Amino acid sequence: MTATPAGTTDYNYTSDELMEVNAARALTDATTCFVGIGLPSTAANLARATVNPGLVLLYESGTIGSKPTRLPLSIGDGELAETADAVVPVPEMFNYWLQGGRIDVGFLGAAQVDRYANINTTVVDRGPDKPEGRLPGAGGAPEIASNCGKVLMVLRHSTRNFVERLDFVTTLGHGGGPGDRKKLGMPGAGPTAVITDLGILRPDPATAELVLTEVHPDVTVERVRAATGWELTVADTVGTTEPPTPQELAALRALKAAGKPGKETR
Repeated sequence: MTATPAGTTDYNYTSDELMEVNAARALTDATTCFVGIGLPSTAANLARATVNPGLVLLYESGTIGSKPTRLPLSIGDGELAETADAVVPVPEMFNYWLQGGRIDVGFLGAAQVDRYANINTTVVDRGPDKPEGRLPGAGGAPEIASNCGKVLMVLRHSTRNFVERLDFVTTLGHGGGPGDRKKLGMPGAGPTAVITDLGILRPDPATAELVLTEVHPDVTVERVRAATGWELTVADTVGTTEPPTPQELAALRALKAAGKPGKETR
C-alpha cells in the first residue's frame, strides 16, 4: 500500500508516518516491549530513538535489549543478536520471560482484526473458486497477547483489515466480550489500543468493543466508519492526535534509510 500525503503543517509527512509516530508514542511509559516484526518493530525502534531511549526490546528469537541500527528484516535478523544485551534460548524467552509475566507491553500487527481486537494472521478467504490466502501464521502472537501486561496493535485501516468476522482466529484479543480473557486464564489485560493510519481505537471498559477515541489530523469520523467492517462505536468526545514533529520524522526516516540496500549501518 502506498501511503498518502497527510497533515497541514509546513512540512510533509505520509499517513503511514503519522501512524508509525503515534504507535511509537504509545510506548512512552513502557519498560519492556515484546516486539512483532513489521509495523510494530518500526514503532518500537522509533520509540527508542525518540520518546523512550531506555526501552528494552525483546524479540521471540531470544534477544533481550536489542538496539538495531536499522529495521530488522525478521526475528532471525543477525542485527538483533549482535546489538542485544543478551540472547537466551527460545524456550526460556517464552517460559520464563513471557509466561512469567516479566514483559509489560506486547506490540503486534494483524491482517484482520474484529470489534473485540481478536487477530487473524493465518489465512484469509479470497472468494468463490479461489484458493485461500495463506499468511505468515501465529508465531509468538498468541502467547504475547495472553501474557504481556498489555497489548498494542498497529495496522492500516480498511474494510479488508477491520472485519465483522475473522476468517480465522489466530490470536485472542478480548474474545467475545467482557470476561472472556479471565475465563480462559489469560493474565494480561489484552489489547488496550489499536493504532491505524486513520486514528486510534480503544476497548470500551464495559463491553470490550473497540471504540474510536482519536482521529489523525484531517481525518473525519465518517471516513473511519467507512473504513471499518462493522458499525463502529465512536466516543462522545473524539480527540485529534498531534502531527509528527520534525525530529520524529527525521528519526523515522533515518531508521528506514539505514535498511536500504547498499546502506552502511555501522
